[in-house]
Amino acid sequence: METDTILKPKSRFSRNVWAVTITSFLTDISSEMLFNLLPLFLFNVLGARTTIIGLIEGVAETTASLLKILSGWFSDRLGSRKGLALSGYGLSALAKPFLYFATTWGWVLGVRFADRAGKGLRTAPRDALLADSVSEKQRGLAFGFHRAGDTAGAVVGLLAALGTLLFIQGDEELLNRDAFQVIVLLSLIPALLAVFVLALGAKEVKVTRSSTDLPRITLTGLDKRFRFFLVIMILFTLGNSSDAFLILRAQNVGLSVVGILGMMITFNLVYAVVSGPAGALSDRIGRRRLLVAGWLFYGLVYLGFAYVRNGWQAWILMAAYGLYYGMTEGVAKAFVADMVRSERRGIAYGAYHAAIGVTAFPASLIAGVLWQGIGSWAGFGPSAPFLFGAILALIATGLLLRLSSPPIDRFEG
Repeated sequence: METDTILKPKSRFSRNVWAVTITSFLTDISSEMLFNLLPLFLFNVLGARTTIIGLIEGVAETTASLLKILSGWFSDRLGSRKGLALSGYGLSALAKPFLYFATTWGWVLGVRFADRAGKGLRTAPRDALLADSVSEKQRGLAFGFHRAGDTAGAVVGLLAALGTLLFIQGDEELLNRDAFQVIVLLSLIPALLAVFVLALGAKEVKVTRSSTDLPRITLTGLDKRFRFFLVIMILFTLGNSSDAFLILRAQNVGLSVVGILGMMITFNLVYAVVSGPAGALSDRIGRRRLLVAGWLFYGLVYLGFAYVRNGWQAWILMAAYGLYYGMTEGVAKAFVADMVRSERRGIAYGAYHAAIGVTAFPASLIAGVLWQGIGSWAGFGPSAPFLFGAILALIATGLLLRLSSPPIDRFEG
């Protein structure tokens, strides 16, 4: 009863929306303490090249994405979501302490893979649980609220990392191992709390079991607009490499590690503030319109990163990047729910996240190659990945304009 009181305040939202949002808030405190520093740890401490950093990000995201579609299918098959989501959060929490012992980039790859596998296991069932817990008229607002809570956790995590760095190494330009190891240990506290909140706070929402007998990589039976949307997302994501390259770009133009954390705090503050209102706005004006505006804005931001010349410009661009994220991240997930029946949302979210995650491998690898090159082949320099991303964003936006928007109540009742 005490837990129920904490997780179900007087609100228009159900208990599950609050439980999932608080869980994401705590998880992001833990993750953002670590993973914004990880490319700097690889580059500054372990001496890894940008091609290796791209490889690590790409392999981890791609492999984990295969779990997203499998876990989404399995949650449809079971007719339940919570258990899979809980196991995914638990796996990520158990993986993080091993970064304390990392001495080579291969070790980091292993930890990064395990953490992303946990994310792959939880993401589709969690999103389906969230979609099943609200009415269609509140869907955009609920996903926006969840993204806002998730991103607020990122702000808290970054502030904690910033305070720890200032205490241990001051305003040194490069990250050192001792500071990173202390942050690894501190990150375990919110990671474990997140698992307990979901275990005690969320309630299962039973849905009709899917009749699919085997987890097939097929979109047969799903709305054709959803399938076209996946193709568009793949094209867009191919130019949207890991944000690790934005962090490296900021350091490349002069920001210290403390400055980079400050930049990321600004990014997440903007992201958190915009997510809720953007989700509510999509309930009123339609998801597609907001996505089109967000992707065009993204293209301008990436163009800015291609030509940025100093740290304060990178900081401003990262704040603008937070506006793009707030406008699109939760809205895109609500858009998926608009196009797919309740009993198929697990596999749909699995396909959605898998499409993005699988494309992350070539996207990050291409970015690393464009930045630095391989062997005797000369790369185009730090501007090239961002020019590439801006061009693909423009093409994807043109295709999105051709996609009709489904009515939000089509699959309800």
